Amino acid sequence: MNNIQREQISNLLSEKSVNIVIVSHVNPDGDAIGSSMGLYHALRNLEYSSVNVISPNAFPAFLNWIPGSDSIWLANRDTKKCTELLKNAQVIFCLDFNDIDRVEDLSVRMRKSPAYRVLIDHHPDPREDYDVMISDVSASSTAELVYRFLVAWAGKECINLVVAQCLYAGIVTDTGSFSYGCNNPQTYLITAHLMELGVDGEKIHRLIYDTYSEGRMRLLGYCLSQKMVVLPQFKTAYIYLSQEDLKRFDYQEGDTEGVVNYGLSIKDIVLAAIFIERKDTIKISLRSEGQVNVNVLARKYFNGGGHRNAAGGNHKDSLDNTVSYFESLLQTLSIDNFAALHEV
Repeated sequence: MNNIQREQISNLLSEKSVNIVIVSHVNPDGDAIGSSMGLYHALRNLEYSSVNVISPNAFPAFLNWIPGSDSIWLANRDTKKCTELLKNAQVIFCLDFNDIDRVEDLSVRMRKSPAYRVLIDHHPDPREDYDVMISDVSASSTAELVYRFLVAWAGKECINLVVAQCLYAGIVTDTGSFSYGCNNPQTYLITAHLMELGVDGEKIHRLIYDTYSEGRMRLLGYCLSQKMVVLPQFKTAYIYLSQEDLKRFDYQEGDTEGVVNYGLSIKDIVLAAIFIERKDTIKISLRSEGQVNVNVLARKYFNGGGHRNAAGGNHKDSLDNTVSYFESLLQTLSIDNFAALHEV
């Protein structure tokens, strides 16, 4: 955050009674919820009296332990309340998304809101929809950016153990437990400070990764043994799940989190995908290694986006047709080791 942005934020938040709303993206992950709740608790520590958090829909159950997560308003359930909050908001913090359309049904209400919009995000190519843009693609996570924002604007004093736990959750989930997107010393310096404040990294890891239901574990086994297609000629592996598959294993929101990554564990595979059938669309998650830029793939072909090595999108067609379309794309995209996706 530069000096101009710091002054803008100070002016927007000059009154402790200002109506603040924090919004994350649809199908929120650990970084979306962790960064949102970290900012929420920090603002409350700074004695701001009106701070609310909105998520477009439910978040995975393995994030229920995050302090204050039970106070998050769900727009698809608490529609009237969320409409009222956005209508009366004076400042809206947009966390972990760089395109207002990423909040889906909330986007119309956000655009109608008279509030100033503040972006804090680490995805590339942000849209010009914000009054203040704090964007850095080199950051491991939005949670890391929230930490840097808070320290630069209000000082380390506003970050207590509760804030630290939330931000740590965002960092650890968006880096796959520090296995990708974290080749930056600053990430570890920030993590070290969070642990100095009392964060128990081992406990948080168990809360996130060791609380799976039996159904989720069996679904994972089913994905790998029955629903994974490996295409060595295209250096690609993908998994596809129908609504019937999900029902069979008593699917709960978040049960497929991280499953797409297993494809990259196969030798010589550089592109992995998962296709999940929803009510009216196919949800797609993409992962890659090296210079294979799935952000380009998601943006150009699947109405989505994300990072170079982790992105997602949607496709309005049947599951079978979507998978066939993806395979047809591979015929061209895989030429010269995915040279067409080597854009930065």
